[in-house]
Amino acid sequence: MNIAIIGNGGRENALAWAVRKSPKTENLYILSGNGGTEKYGINVHIDLQPPFSAIVDFVKTEKIDLVIVGPEKPLVEGLVDVLSGHGIPVFGPSSKAARLEGSKAFMKEFMQRNSIPTAGFRIFHSPDEAIDYVKEQNKPFVVKTDGLAAGKGALVCKTMEETLDAIEKIMVRKEFGNAGDKVVLEELLEGEEVSVFVLSDGSDFIWLASAQDHKRVFDNDLGPNTGGMGAYAPTPFIDEELKEIITDSIVEPTISGMQREGSPYCGILYVGLMLTKDGPKVIEYNARFGDPEAEVVLPLLKTDFVDIALRAVGSQLTSLNCEFESGFCTGIVIASKGYPDSYRKGFAISGDLNDEKDVFVFHAGTKKLPDGKIVTDGGRVFCVTALGSSLEESIKKAYLKAENIHFEGAFYRKDIGAKGLRGK
Repeated sequence: MNIAIIGNGGRENALAWAVRKSPKTENLYILSGNGGTEKYGINVHIDLQPPFSAIVDFVKTEKIDLVIVGPEKPLVEGLVDVLSGHGIPVFGPSSKAARLEGSKAFMKEFMQRNSIPTAGFRIFHSPDEAIDYVKEQNKPFVVKTDGLAAGKGALVCKTMEETLDAIEKIMVRKEFGNAGDKVVLEELLEGEEVSVFVLSDGSDFIWLASAQDHKRVFDNDLGPNTGGMGAYAPTPFIDEELKEIITDSIVEPTISGMQREGSPYCGILYVGLMLTKDGPKVIEYNARFGDPEAEVVLPLLKTDFVDIALRAVGSQLTSLNCEFESGFCTGIVIASKGYPDSYRKGFAISGDLNDEKDVFVFHAGTKKLPDGKIVTDGGRVFCVTALGSSLEESIKKAYLKAENIHFEGAFYRKDIGAKGLRGK
Protein backbone atom coordinates (compact mmCIF):
# COMPACT_ATOMS: atom_id res chain seq x y z
CA MET A 1 0.00 0.00 0.00
CA ASN A 2 0.95 3.62 -0.53
CA ILE A 3 0.31 5.57 2.67
CA ALA A 4 0.54 9.28 3.49
CA ILE A 5 0.77 10.82 6.98
CA ILE A 6 -0.16 14.47 7.50
CA GLY A 7 1.89 16.42 10.06
CA ASN A 8 5.41 17.24 11.21
CA GLY A 9 5.63 16.66 14.97
CA GLY A 10 6.62 13.94 17.39
CA ARG A 11 3.22 12.32 17.04
CA GLU A 12 3.67 12.02 13.28
CA ASN A 13 7.18 10.62 13.75
CA ALA A 14 5.72 7.92 16.00
CA LEU A 15 2.94 7.24 13.48
CA ALA A 16 5.52 6.93 10.69
CA TRP A 17 7.50 4.47 12.84
CA ALA A 18 4.36 2.40 13.48
CA VAL A 19 3.20 2.49 9.85
CA ARG A 20 6.64 1.51 8.50
CA LYS A 21 6.57 -1.64 10.67
CA SER A 22 3.46 -2.88 8.84
CA PRO A 23 3.99 -5.47 6.08
CA LYS A 24 1.14 -3.72 4.25
CA THR A 25 3.24 -0.56 3.79
CA GLU A 26 5.07 -0.24 0.48
CA ASN A 27 5.63 3.51 0.05
CA LEU A 28 5.26 5.98 2.93
CA TYR A 29 5.06 9.75 2.53
CA ILE A 30 5.04 12.29 5.35
CA LEU A 31 3.54 15.70 4.57
CA SER A 32 5.63 17.59 5.58
CA GLY A 33 7.56 15.58 8.15
CA ASN A 34 10.65 16.60 10.11
CA GLY A 35 14.34 15.76 10.45
CA GLY A 36 13.58 12.26 11.75
CA THR A 37 10.65 11.06 9.66
CA GLU A 38 12.89 10.39 6.67
CA LYS A 39 14.06 7.27 8.52
CA TYR A 40 10.69 5.76 7.69
CA GLY A 41 9.55 7.38 4.46
CA ILE A 42 9.79 10.37 2.15
CA ASN A 43 9.16 13.90 3.39
CA VAL A 44 7.00 15.91 1.00
CA HIS A 45 6.91 19.71 1.36
CA ILE A 46 3.68 21.02 -0.15
CA ASP A 47 0.95 23.47 0.83
CA LEU A 48 -1.10 21.93 3.65
CA GLN A 49 -3.59 24.79 4.01
CA PRO A 50 -7.30 24.80 3.09
CA PRO A 51 -8.81 24.16 0.59
CA PHE A 52 -6.21 21.33 0.57
CA SER A 53 -6.00 21.15 -3.23
CA ALA A 54 -2.25 20.44 -3.11
CA ILE A 55 -2.83 17.46 -0.82
CA VAL A 56 -5.59 16.11 -3.05
CA ASP A 57 -3.41 16.46 -6.16
CA PHE A 58 -0.48 14.71 -4.47
CA VAL A 59 -2.62 11.86 -3.14
CA LYS A 60 -4.15 11.25 -6.55
CA THR A 61 -0.84 11.49 -8.42
CA GLU A 62 0.94 9.06 -6.08
CA LYS A 63 -2.08 6.72 -5.91
CA ILE A 64 -2.24 6.87 -2.12
CA ASP A 65 -4.35 4.06 -0.61
CA LEU A 66 -4.67 5.51 2.89
CA VAL A 67 -4.17 8.96 4.44
CA ILE A 68 -3.58 9.26 8.21
CA VAL A 69 -4.13 12.76 9.61
CA GLY A 70 -2.00 13.49 12.69
CA PRO A 71 -2.66 17.04 14.01
CA GLU A 72 -5.91 18.66 15.08
CA LYS A 73 -5.87 21.76 12.86
CA PRO A 74 -6.44 20.06 9.48
CA LEU A 75 -9.05 17.81 11.09
CA VAL A 76 -11.02 20.79 12.39
CA GLU A 77 -10.57 22.58 9.07
CA GLY A 78 -12.14 19.68 7.15
CA LEU A 79 -9.30 17.77 5.48
CA VAL A 80 -11.04 14.44 6.08
CA ASP A 81 -14.21 15.75 4.44
CA VAL A 82 -12.28 16.98 1.39
CA LEU A 83 -10.37 13.71 0.90
CA SER A 84 -13.46 11.58 1.51
CA GLY A 85 -15.29 13.67 -1.07
CA HIS A 86 -12.69 12.55 -3.61
CA GLY A 87 -13.14 8.89 -2.63
CA ILE A 88 -9.80 8.73 -0.79
CA PRO A 89 -9.69 6.48 2.32
CA VAL A 90 -8.69 8.68 5.26
CA PHE A 91 -8.21 7.93 8.96
CA GLY A 92 -9.55 10.66 11.20
CA PRO A 93 -12.81 12.36 12.17
CA SER A 94 -14.84 14.70 9.97
CA SER A 95 -14.82 18.42 10.72
CA LYS A 96 -18.22 18.10 12.44
CA ALA A 97 -16.93 15.29 14.66
CA ALA A 98 -13.65 17.14 15.31
CA ARG A 99 -15.66 19.96 16.93
CA LEU A 100 -15.23 17.93 20.11
CA GLU A 101 -11.74 19.42 20.13
CA GLY A 102 -12.14 22.42 17.85
CA SER A 103 -14.73 24.17 20.04
CA LYS A 104 -14.65 23.94 23.83
CA ALA A 105 -18.13 25.48 23.91
CA PHE A 106 -19.51 22.75 21.62
CA MET A 107 -17.71 20.10 23.67
CA LYS A 108 -19.20 21.25 26.97
CA GLU A 109 -22.71 21.61 25.58
CA PHE A 110 -22.44 18.18 23.95
CA MET A 111 -21.53 16.62 27.29
CA GLN A 112 -24.38 18.47 28.97
CA ARG A 113 -26.86 17.16 26.37
CA ASN A 114 -25.60 13.59 26.75
CA SER A 115 -25.26 13.51 30.56
CA ILE A 116 -21.49 12.93 30.40
CA PRO A 117 -19.81 13.90 33.71
CA THR A 118 -17.73 17.08 33.46
CA ALA A 119 -16.99 20.22 35.44
CA GLY A 120 -19.67 22.89 35.79
CA PHE A 121 -19.21 25.68 33.24
CA ARG A 122 -20.37 28.95 31.71
CA ILE A 123 -19.66 30.23 28.18
CA PHE A 124 -18.91 33.91 27.55
CA HIS A 125 -18.66 35.95 24.33
CA SER A 126 -17.78 39.20 26.10
CA PRO A 127 -14.78 39.85 28.39
CA ASP A 128 -16.82 42.29 30.47
CA GLU A 129 -19.52 39.69 31.14
CA ALA A 130 -16.90 37.07 32.02
CA ILE A 131 -15.12 39.47 34.37
CA ASP A 132 -18.38 40.48 36.07
CA TYR A 133 -19.30 36.83 36.57
CA VAL A 134 -15.94 35.99 38.18
CA LYS A 135 -16.18 38.97 40.52
CA GLU A 136 -19.74 37.99 41.43
CA GLN A 137 -18.67 34.40 42.19
CA ASN A 138 -15.53 35.62 43.98
CA LYS A 139 -13.51 32.46 43.26
CA PRO A 140 -11.03 31.11 40.70
CA PHE A 141 -11.90 29.16 37.54
CA VAL A 142 -10.21 27.29 34.73
CA VAL A 143 -10.32 29.63 31.72
CA LYS A 144 -10.33 27.94 28.30
CA THR A 145 -10.20 29.35 24.80
CA ASP A 146 -13.09 28.11 22.70
CA GLY A 147 -10.86 27.43 19.68
CA LEU A 148 -7.57 25.64 19.10
CA ALA A 149 -4.52 27.02 20.91
CA ALA A 150 -1.82 24.37 20.34
CA GLY A 151 -2.56 22.67 23.64
CA LYS A 152 -1.94 25.87 25.63
CA GLY A 153 -5.44 27.37 25.78
CA ALA A 154 -6.47 26.04 29.21
CA LEU A 155 -5.34 28.31 32.03
CA VAL A 156 -5.79 26.75 35.47
CA CYS A 157 -6.14 29.65 37.90
CA LYS A 158 -5.65 29.37 41.64
CA THR A 159 -7.02 32.80 42.60
CA MET A 160 -9.74 35.14 41.40
CA GLU A 161 -7.05 37.62 40.32
CA GLU A 162 -5.36 34.97 38.15
CA THR A 163 -8.74 34.22 36.58
CA LEU A 164 -9.34 37.87 35.72
CA ASP A 165 -5.84 38.13 34.24
CA ALA A 166 -6.48 34.99 32.14
CA ILE A 167 -9.67 36.51 30.71
CA GLU A 168 -7.75 39.69 29.90
CA LYS A 169 -4.96 37.67 28.26
CA ILE A 170 -7.32 35.59 26.12
CA MET A 171 -10.19 37.96 25.24
CA VAL A 172 -8.65 41.44 25.40
CA ARG A 173 -4.97 41.04 24.55
CA LYS A 174 -5.84 38.20 22.13
CA GLU A 175 -2.70 36.23 22.93
CA PHE A 176 -4.32 33.16 21.36
CA GLY A 177 -5.82 35.03 18.41
CA ASN A 178 -9.36 34.23 17.30
CA ALA A 179 -9.34 31.08 19.46
CA GLY A 180 -10.20 33.41 22.34
CA ASP A 181 -13.26 35.07 20.81
CA LYS A 182 -15.25 32.96 23.25
CA VAL A 183 -14.14 31.51 26.57
CA VAL A 184 -15.36 28.71 28.77
CA LEU A 185 -15.13 29.26 32.52
CA GLU A 186 -14.96 25.91 34.28
CA GLU A 187 -15.21 24.89 37.90
CA LEU A 188 -11.88 23.72 39.32
CA LEU A 189 -11.70 19.95 39.74
CA GLU A 190 -9.39 18.14 42.14
CA GLY A 191 -7.86 14.74 41.54
CA GLU A 192 -5.43 12.88 39.33
CA GLU A 193 -5.41 13.87 35.66
CA VAL A 194 -5.18 11.00 33.16
CA SER A 195 -6.00 10.28 29.53
CA VAL A 196 -7.61 7.36 27.75
CA PHE A 197 -7.45 6.57 24.05
CA VAL A 198 -10.18 4.77 22.17
CA LEU A 199 -10.59 3.88 18.52
CA SER A 200 -13.97 4.26 16.86
CA ASP A 201 -15.40 3.49 13.44
CA GLY A 202 -18.44 5.68 14.03
CA SER A 203 -20.57 3.13 15.85
CA ASP A 204 -18.28 0.61 17.55
CA PHE A 205 -15.18 1.38 19.61
CA ILE A 206 -12.27 -0.34 21.33
CA TRP A 207 -9.91 0.83 24.08
CA LEU A 208 -6.30 1.39 23.08
CA ALA A 209 -4.55 2.60 26.22
CA SER A 210 -4.46 4.91 29.21
CA ALA A 211 -1.67 7.41 29.79
CA GLN A 212 -0.63 10.37 31.92
CA ASP A 213 0.74 13.52 30.31
CA HIS A 214 2.84 16.20 32.06
CA LYS A 215 1.64 19.59 30.82
CA ARG A 216 3.57 22.07 32.96
CA VAL A 217 6.99 23.06 31.72
CA PHE A 218 8.94 22.49 34.96
CA ASP A 219 9.27 19.74 37.57
CA ASN A 220 6.54 19.35 40.18
CA ASP A 221 3.98 20.78 37.74
CA LEU A 222 5.33 24.32 37.94
CA GLY A 223 5.38 26.96 35.22
CA PRO A 224 3.06 27.54 32.26
CA ASN A 225 1.16 24.89 30.33
CA THR A 226 2.88 23.40 27.29
CA GLY A 227 1.88 20.97 24.57
CA GLY A 228 3.28 18.24 26.85
CA MET A 229 6.69 17.64 28.45
CA GLY A 230 6.47 13.87 28.70
CA ALA A 231 4.11 10.98 29.31
CA TYR A 232 3.92 7.36 30.33
CA ALA A 233 1.50 4.51 29.64
CA PRO A 234 -0.43 2.73 30.95
CA THR A 235 -1.33 4.62 34.12
CA PRO A 236 -1.82 2.64 37.35
CA PHE A 237 -4.61 5.02 38.34
CA ILE A 238 -7.06 3.19 36.05
CA ASP A 239 -7.86 -0.40 37.04
CA GLU A 240 -10.41 -2.72 35.43
CA GLU A 241 -13.25 -1.48 37.65
CA LEU A 242 -12.58 2.17 36.82
CA LYS A 243 -12.13 1.31 33.15
CA GLU A 244 -15.64 -0.15 33.13
CA ILE A 245 -17.03 2.99 34.78
CA ILE A 246 -15.28 5.23 32.23
CA THR A 247 -16.56 3.08 29.37
CA ASP A 248 -20.17 3.10 30.55
CA SER A 249 -20.45 6.70 31.73
CA ILE A 250 -18.15 8.51 29.27
CA VAL A 251 -16.85 6.62 26.22
CA GLU A 252 -20.05 4.86 25.15
CA PRO A 253 -22.25 7.97 25.60
CA THR A 254 -19.70 10.01 23.61
CA ILE A 255 -19.60 7.66 20.62
CA SER A 256 -23.36 6.98 20.62
CA GLY A 257 -24.12 10.68 21.20
CA MET A 258 -22.03 11.79 18.23
CA GLN A 259 -23.70 9.16 16.04
CA ARG A 260 -27.17 10.14 17.22
CA GLU A 261 -26.47 13.82 16.55
CA GLY A 262 -25.40 13.11 12.97
CA SER A 263 -21.64 13.44 13.43
CA PRO A 264 -20.37 9.83 13.77
CA TYR A 265 -16.85 9.79 15.19
CA CYS A 266 -14.25 7.80 13.21
CA GLY A 267 -10.62 7.70 14.33
CA ILE A 268 -8.69 8.10 17.57
CA LEU A 269 -10.55 9.79 20.40
CA TYR A 270 -8.48 11.15 23.29
CA VAL A 271 -10.47 11.63 26.49
CA GLY A 272 -8.78 13.78 29.14
CA LEU A 273 -10.11 12.93 32.60
CA MET A 274 -9.90 14.15 36.15
CA LEU A 275 -10.33 11.32 38.66
CA THR A 276 -12.31 13.16 41.34
CA LYS A 277 -13.77 11.88 44.61
CA ASP A 278 -17.12 11.88 42.80
CA GLY A 279 -15.81 9.74 39.96
CA PRO A 280 -14.11 10.41 36.60
CA LYS A 281 -15.04 13.65 34.84
CA VAL A 282 -14.09 14.80 31.34
CA ILE A 283 -11.71 17.77 31.13
CA GLU A 284 -11.28 17.71 27.36
CA TYR A 285 -11.54 15.69 24.18
CA ASN A 286 -8.86 15.59 21.49
CA ALA A 287 -9.80 14.44 18.01
CA ARG A 288 -6.50 12.58 17.49
CA PHE A 289 -3.58 11.03 19.31
CA GLY A 290 -2.06 13.28 21.92
CA ASP A 291 1.52 14.44 21.60
CA PRO A 292 3.59 13.15 23.45
CA GLU A 293 1.06 10.41 24.33
CA ALA A 294 1.26 8.91 20.84
CA GLU A 295 4.97 8.31 21.41
CA VAL A 296 4.25 6.12 24.46
CA VAL A 297 1.01 4.44 23.32
CA LEU A 298 2.10 3.29 19.86
CA PRO A 299 5.23 1.38 21.07
CA LEU A 300 2.95 -0.65 23.36
CA LEU A 301 0.73 -1.68 20.46
CA LYS A 302 1.57 -5.12 19.05
CA THR A 303 -1.27 -5.19 16.51
CA ASP A 304 -0.51 -3.77 13.05
CA PHE A 305 -1.51 -0.08 13.19
CA VAL A 306 -2.25 0.03 9.46
CA ASP A 307 -4.72 -2.81 9.93
CA ILE A 308 -6.29 -0.92 12.82
CA ALA A 309 -6.69 2.22 10.70
CA LEU A 310 -8.15 0.33 7.75
CA ARG A 311 -10.68 -1.43 9.95
CA ALA A 312 -11.76 1.86 11.49
CA VAL A 313 -12.18 3.46 8.06
CA GLY A 314 -14.08 0.39 6.83
CA SER A 315 -16.37 0.14 9.90
CA GLN A 316 -15.01 -3.30 10.82
CA LEU A 317 -13.89 -2.83 14.43
CA THR A 318 -16.16 -5.55 15.81
CA SER A 319 -13.83 -8.26 14.48
CA LEU A 320 -10.61 -6.58 15.68
CA ASN A 321 -8.66 -7.97 18.62
CA CYS A 322 -5.89 -5.56 19.63
CA GLU A 323 -2.80 -6.96 21.35
CA PHE A 324 -0.44 -4.93 23.55
CA GLU A 325 2.95 -5.28 25.17
CA SER A 326 2.71 -6.27 28.82
CA GLY A 327 4.99 -3.56 30.24
CA PHE A 328 5.18 0.22 30.36
CA CYS A 329 6.43 2.99 28.09
CA THR A 330 7.82 6.39 29.15
CA GLY A 331 8.58 9.40 26.96
CA ILE A 332 10.80 12.37 27.89
CA VAL A 333 10.39 15.56 25.85
CA ILE A 334 13.61 17.49 25.25
CA ALA A 335 12.72 21.13 24.62
CA SER A 336 14.39 24.36 23.54
CA LYS A 337 15.25 27.07 26.08
CA GLY A 338 12.37 29.53 26.30
CA TYR A 339 9.62 27.06 25.39
CA PRO A 340 6.60 27.38 25.61
CA ASP A 341 7.27 31.09 24.97
CA SER A 342 9.79 32.41 22.46
CA TYR A 343 12.83 30.29 21.60
CA ARG A 344 15.58 30.19 19.00
CA LYS A 345 15.96 27.60 16.24
CA GLY A 346 18.83 26.24 14.19
CA PHE A 347 21.09 24.82 16.92
CA ALA A 348 23.28 21.88 15.95
CA ILE A 349 22.31 18.60 17.61
CA SER A 350 24.86 16.06 18.82
CA GLY A 351 24.76 12.77 20.67
CA ASP A 352 23.06 9.44 20.22
CA LEU A 353 19.94 9.75 18.06
CA ASN A 354 19.82 6.07 17.10
CA ASP A 355 16.90 3.82 18.00
CA GLU A 356 17.61 0.73 20.07
CA LYS A 357 15.59 -2.44 20.65
CA ASP A 358 13.29 -0.86 23.24
CA VAL A 359 14.37 2.79 23.11
CA PHE A 360 13.30 5.25 20.41
CA VAL A 361 14.20 8.83 19.57
CA PHE A 362 11.12 10.42 18.02
CA HIS A 363 11.89 13.76 16.36
CA ALA A 364 9.44 16.59 16.92
CA GLY A 365 11.01 19.99 16.18
CA THR A 366 14.01 19.12 13.99
CA LYS A 367 15.11 19.85 10.45
CA LYS A 368 17.58 18.05 8.21
CA LEU A 369 19.94 20.39 6.35
CA PRO A 370 21.20 19.72 2.79
CA ASP A 371 24.53 18.52 4.23
CA GLY A 372 22.69 15.90 6.31
CA LYS A 373 23.09 17.62 9.67
CA ILE A 374 20.10 17.74 12.03
CA VAL A 375 19.27 21.07 13.73
CA THR A 376 16.56 22.26 16.09
CA ASP A 377 13.42 23.61 14.44
CA GLY A 378 10.82 23.84 17.21
CA GLY A 379 10.05 24.23 20.89
CA ARG A 380 9.70 20.53 21.60
CA VAL A 381 12.64 18.97 19.78
CA PHE A 382 12.59 15.24 20.69
CA CYS A 383 10.56 12.72 22.61
CA VAL A 384 12.88 9.99 23.90
CA THR A 385 10.78 6.90 24.55
CA ALA A 386 11.59 3.60 26.25
CA LEU A 387 9.77 0.34 26.93
CA GLY A 388 10.29 -1.55 30.17
CA SER A 389 8.82 -4.49 32.05
CA SER A 390 8.06 -2.05 34.89
CA LEU A 391 7.36 1.66 34.99
CA GLU A 392 10.63 2.17 36.90
CA GLU A 393 12.60 0.41 34.17
CA SER A 394 11.01 2.37 31.34
CA ILE A 395 11.68 5.68 33.14
CA LYS A 396 15.31 4.80 33.79
CA LYS A 397 15.97 3.72 30.19
CA ALA A 398 14.35 6.86 28.75
CA TYR A 399 16.41 9.20 30.94
CA LEU A 400 19.65 7.35 30.17
CA LYS A 401 19.03 7.97 26.47
CA ALA A 402 17.92 11.59 26.94
CA GLU A 403 21.15 12.39 28.79
CA ASN A 404 23.12 11.57 25.63
CA ILE A 405 21.36 14.09 23.35
CA HIS A 406 22.69 17.64 23.29
CA PHE A 407 22.00 21.06 21.76
CA GLU A 408 22.32 24.61 23.05
CA GLY A 409 19.54 25.41 25.52
CA ALA A 410 18.24 21.84 25.75
CA PHE A 411 16.19 21.04 28.85
CA TYR A 412 13.71 18.46 30.08
CA ARG A 413 11.70 17.64 33.18
CA LYS A 414 13.34 15.23 35.61
CA ASP A 415 10.12 13.85 37.14
CA ILE A 416 8.24 12.25 34.24
CA GLY A 417 6.42 9.18 35.57
CA ALA A 418 6.96 10.02 39.24
CA LYS A 419 3.22 10.32 39.85
CA GLY A 420 2.73 6.83 38.46
CA LEU A 421 5.36 5.43 40.81
CA ARG A 422 3.69 7.10 43.79
CA GLY A 423 0.26 5.92 42.69
CA LYS A 424 1.14 2.24 42.46
